[in-house]
Amino acid sequence: MAREWKLQEITYKAVQERDYEVAVLPVGATEPHGLHLPYGSDQFHTEIIADMACERAHRLGAKVIQLPTIPYGVDSNLLEFPLTMHVSQNTLNAMVADIADSLAQHEIHKLVLFNGHGGNEFKPLLRDLYGTTPMFLTLVNWWQVGKDVLHEIFEEPGDHADEMETSVNLALFPHLVHLEDADDGAVKQTRLDALNQGWASITRPFHLLTKNSGVGDPRKATKEKGQAYVAIVVDRISKFLKELSEAPMTETFPY
Repeated sequence: MAREWKLQEITYKAVQERDYEVAVLPVGATEPHGLHLPYGSDQFHTEIIADMACERAHRLGAKVIQLPTIPYGVDSNLLEFPLTMHVSQNTLNAMVADIADSLAQHEIHKLVLFNGHGGNEFKPLLRDLYGTTPMFLTLVNWWQVGKDVLHEIFEEPGDHADEMETSVNLALFPHLVHLEDADDGAVKQTRLDALNQGWASITRPFHLLTKNSGVGDPRKATKEKGQAYVAIVVDRISKFLKELSEAPMTETFPY
């Protein structure tokens, strides 16, 4: 049965019968995630969490439509790993801007960029488009939605293919997780104290930083931890989508 909030599953007849206020655009990546998670992790968990949040928001009465997921992301710093797929941020930005223009043509003026990959940096695009489009664009990095409870659920959250991401994957698509193959996710320190202390930053070359592309030990991951975190994230996002759907687009919106 078609999910009424998911664009690629519904018909033109269904679209004609509904009004939409908010569009949700999931964006992922295609890259290695340690030895134990699939290359499609970012697109899989991002689409599933977006789907869960849109479903709940739809049940709450939000006029929300979930767009098809963009499966590629900015991955130049992982290209040393075979079959990493990299697109530039400019390419992503151009796609998002075109999609926003399409939505505006269809009188949908609220777009949520639902990002699931840390290499995608959309905030500058939001600044660039501000005042140049009738669209209201907002960015949600889903893994940050529950950052205030992260350490209550996970013992050693890391950065990439870690305990948190592995737990979420176990909760959402366990058949694609091979925890028995996971290493400790250890990373190397640089020779520059400023980088190690975090007040200077670089684009991290993952082939030099990591053993097998993972950052953080995933071996304490469990399905139950993932379910707990996903539940918090979905609850918060669905309420946001409902609130955004019901908010009138005044001249001073969102203030």
